[in-house]
Amino acid sequence: MQFGRRLKQIRKQRSLTQEKLAETVGISVEFLSNMERGINAPSFKTLENLSGKLNIPVWELFKFESD
Repeated sequence: MQFGRRLKQIRKQRSLTQEKLAETVGISVEFLSNMERGINAPSFKTLENLSGKLNIPVWELFKFESD
């Protein structure tokens, strides 16, 4: 759940739609949407693709705010 919220936050900071990010990463919009909602988990390859397209290290996707 936290991963999905973080991914969505980063995507929106970069003014990317789900459609655009999914297209550049090579996944479906449905899969990206499900990741953002905490339903699906990405593979290691998808994590690498996401971090590359978002220009951040993979660990940045797991940098969650403390509660």
